[in-house]
Amino acid sequence: MSRVVVVGGGLGGMAVAARLAKSGHEVTLLERSPDLGGALGSVSEQGFTWDAGASYTLLPAVLRDLFRKTGRPLERELDLEPLDLVREHRFEDDTTLALPTSRAGQLRALDALEPGLGERWATHVDSYTEDWEVLRQHYFEHPWERTDLPDAVRRRFDSREMLHKRLKRTLKDERLRDLATFPFLADGHDPRNVPAWMGLVAYLEQRFGTWHVRGGMARVGEVMAGRLTTRGVTVLLGTPACDVVLRDGRAVAVRTDEGEIEADEVVVAVDPRGLPALAPLVERTMPAIPPVVCHVGLEGEVPDLPHEVVLHGDPLLVVRTGGQAPEGRHAWTIHGRGKIAEDLLRALARHRIDVRAQLVHRVDRSPRELVQQWGSSPLGVLWQGRGTVRARLGPDTPIPHLHTAGAHATPGSGLPFVGLSAALVAERIGPA
Repeated sequence: MSRVVVVGGGLGGMAVAARLAKSGHEVTLLERSPDLGGALGSVSEQGFTWDAGASYTLLPAVLRDLFRKTGRPLERELDLEPLDLVREHRFEDDTTLALPTSRAGQLRALDALEPGLGERWATHVDSYTEDWEVLRQHYFEHPWERTDLPDAVRRRFDSREMLHKRLKRTLKDERLRDLATFPFLADGHDPRNVPAWMGLVAYLEQRFGTWHVRGGMARVGEVMAGRLTTRGVTVLLGTPACDVVLRDGRAVAVRTDEGEIEADEVVVAVDPRGLPALAPLVERTMPAIPPVVCHVGLEGEVPDLPHEVVLHGDPLLVVRTGGQAPEGRHAWTIHGRGKIAEDLLRALARHRIDVRAQLVHRVDRSPRELVQQWGSSPLGVLWQGRGTVRARLGPDTPIPHLHTAGAHATPGSGLPFVGLSAALVAERIGPA
C-alpha cells in the first residue's frame, strides 16, 4: 500500500483520490478552502442556487467510468440527462440558431438558417473524426510519452496550423466560424493561438451530445465528496499546501502550515504555479482568465430561453438559465467577455433580453475575485500556440513520484478533460 497525498479538492483531486483509494492506496487529500468541489461547487443566496462553474458536460462516459471504477454506478447516484440543444446562438446579423445535439438536427437547423450551411458544417465536424480517434488512443485516454509519440500524434502537435487559420480557409460563413470558436472564446482563448486539432470539440458535442445533472452540476461534487468518505480517504479541509518536499530529486512529502505529510506519491490537482517546487516547470505557461460573472435571481415573467444562449459580438455574452429557484422565480447566470463598458444586465437588454425589472437579487464576481476564491483560474492553461500542449504538465512531471491532474494538467480544462486527467494519473500510479 502506497501513501498518496493529493493537493486540491476540486473534481480532479477528488476523482484521482477516489480512484487510487479504491485501488488500495492510503490517500490523504488537502484542500485550502472549507469545502470540497472547487469550481464544481455552487453559489446560494436568498433561496437561489447557481452553478459556480460548468452547467453541463460533454463525454458522459468520463463520469460514468469514474463512478463505476470507484463504487456505485452513476445512475444510482445522479440523474445525468441529455440536452436536446447544444445551445442557442444569436449572431451579430440578427439571425438566430437553436443548435441541436444530433447530426441530423444540426443539418436541418443550419439549412433552415441558410440552404447549404448544414452540409458545410457537417463537413467541418466530420473532418475531426480521425483527430479524435488518434488523440483518444494516444493522448486523452492513455498516459502519453512526450519523447516517444506516434507519428500521427506528433504531426498534430507539431502542426503550425491554428484554429483561426483553418476556419478562415474552410468555413466562409462567419456564423459557422462563430459556432466553431465559441467554446474557446468563452474560456478566454484566442482562436489564433489554439491548435487546429482542438476544433474537435465540435465533433464531441455532435457525436456524444451535451448533458446536465438534475439539480445542478454541483451535485457531482457533493456525491464525490461522499464517495471519498466511503473509500476511506483522509480529507483535510482548510489545509493549503505550501510546497512539495523533494529529497534526492524525488517527491517525498507535502509541506503544510502544520508540518510535512509524507508520501510515496504526490498528485497536484491545483495550479502548479502556486507551489515553488513546480512553478519553474510551468514558467512558460499562463492561466486562462475567467469571465465577468453575474448570478441573478428573477421574479415574474421572463423570456423563455433554453439552458444556454450565446449573444455574439463584443462583448460576448452567455446566458445560462438552469439555476435553482423558488416557485415563480428564476435563477440565471450571465458571463461576459471582451469590451465590457457597462453593467451586464444593461448589455443584455441591448440584445432585447431585458430582465432588469424582474431582478430581486444578484451576485457579481469579477475575474480577479474568482481567481482569489478558487486559488487559481478554473479554466486551466491559456493556449499560446502549438507549444502549450507540451508545456502543460501531466500526468507525469520531470520530478519522480510527482504527478499533476485537474484543469491545469493534461489533457486540459473542462469537466470531461479534468475527469480524464484523474484517470491518467491513476493509471500511471497503478494499483497498490
